[in-house]
Amino acid sequence: MAHNPHAPQGPQGAPGNADPAGSTQMFRAFVDDGEPQRQPAAARQGGGPKVGVIVGVVLVVVVLAVVAWLALG
Repeated sequence: MAHNPHAPQGPQGAPGNADPAGSTQMFRAFVDDGEPQRQPAAARQGGGPKVGVIVGVVLVVVVLAVVAWLALG
């Protein structure tokens, strides 16, 4: 069997000698090594949530203007 410098040394059941995060770290390194980095969905979209906020504010202003026109007219 090949030597793994990241694996815990000694018996697996030895108290105080186990590395519970070692296998997770090795798995993440293996998975991340072969894949190109992906951007989050928000970074790929041009406007993201900003466009929605602007459209929402414009709609609120229009609705308030119509309500005020009907109430005062």
